[in-house]
Amino acid sequence: MVTDLTKGNPEKTLWKFTLPMIISVMFQQLYSTVDSIVAGQFAGVNALAAVGASYPVTMIFIAIANGSNIGCSVVISQLFGGKRITHMKTAVNTSIISSVVLSFILTAVGLTSSKALLRAMGTPDNIMADSVTYLNIYAAGMAFLFIYNISTAVFTALGDSKTPLYFLIFSSLTNIVLDLIFAGPMKMGVAGVAWATFIAQGVSGILAFIALLRKIHNIQSEKPQIFSGRMLLRITKVAVPSILQQSFVSVGNVFIQGLINSFGAAVVAGFAAAMKLNTFTITTLVTLSNGISSYTAQNIGAHNTDRVKKGFGSGLKIALLVALPFFIAFLFFPKYMMMIFVSHDNTDVITAGVQFLKIVSPFYFLATVKIIVDGILRGSGAMLSFMVSTFTDLILRVIFAFILTPRIGQLGIWWSWPIGWIVASLASLTLYLSGVWKKAKV
Repeated sequence: MVTDLTKGNPEKTLWKFTLPMIISVMFQQLYSTVDSIVAGQFAGVNALAAVGASYPVTMIFIAIANGSNIGCSVVISQLFGGKRITHMKTAVNTSIISSVVLSFILTAVGLTSSKALLRAMGTPDNIMADSVTYLNIYAAGMAFLFIYNISTAVFTALGDSKTPLYFLIFSSLTNIVLDLIFAGPMKMGVAGVAWATFIAQGVSGILAFIALLRKIHNIQSEKPQIFSGRMLLRITKVAVPSILQQSFVSVGNVFIQGLINSFGAAVVAGFAAAMKLNTFTITTLVTLSNGISSYTAQNIGAHNTDRVKKGFGSGLKIALLVALPFFIAFLFFPKYMMMIFVSHDNTDVITAGVQFLKIVSPFYFLATVKIIVDGILRGSGAMLSFMVSTFTDLILRVIFAFILTPRIGQLGIWWSWPIGWIVASLASLTLYLSGVWKKAKV
């Protein structure tokens, strides 16, 4: 169903629109989380560490996919909000073609440079082979990742957050079943976990793309262009800063992973498990931010800035409620959360993960401010302000990780997260209150 986000009560509209997105990303996160759980429980700590060591590199690919699709979604939302349907369809066509081409390029890069990237991060030799295997299989499925993400981006831009959810639930359950079969009875280890993700992502991408083509076909308009260089440039203006932002997160994580690798396999495994839980939280909130971007973009396209202000308050309220259960689970029951991934006798692994969760989780509420403002800045097209806000967080995180680690060990890496969030949240709120988003254009 296509939804006009420029009408109705802002809070009710956002709840109705973003709730399926939040549920959807939770299922999407099951892909990587279940991979780690199955690897740790069925194949051992080294297998868990191998999946974790590959994670920063896979996140770079995901960052490029997400950043590209955010650019597409913002432009499509603004055109849809402004009732420029033919141009909107041209933007959809251009986005699909560009994303597929980019996915093929990244597949080639991934397959030819996986080992070099892992070496550069200082991946321990005892997990190198499994890490390379996981990364190569993941890279081979890059086209499916991009096809699913671009389909989801278009659905979201049109106010439809439910359709992608149905496909994702099906593919997530498929991934879980295949993980258990491949790593369990078939004893395929890390390779089995990777192939399960490959197959599940492929199913999700193909089904979502078929549904997208049908939906676009059913929207009446004049004949759109198959591809538009001008439209690609317009999309790129939003996509490139989003790609840089998300890629910078991933590149920063690569540097930080190098620090973590120096503490040995137990800390690598503990961080890998805790980071899955942390990423689950942050990705859920960022997905809400993406919903705020679509809401903002449609209303900016309809020249309704007052409605965007109301959306900020409503979005922040939703984000705080979403963050609450994660905060409770990670601060008060971190050991039990870690034991999802490894058995209770892996004390070094559990200790490292518990330290990270206890330090980071109290600051989730502060991070929600930055994440919601990011959605408004991006949706309005205020990309310079968006980049300032985002890069403040990421640069400080990496800098403080390197400054603090020689002094307090791995705790220095854990504390770099809250420090980045504190400063970036203050910067984001200042930018929002300045009203710079009202003057932006895409």
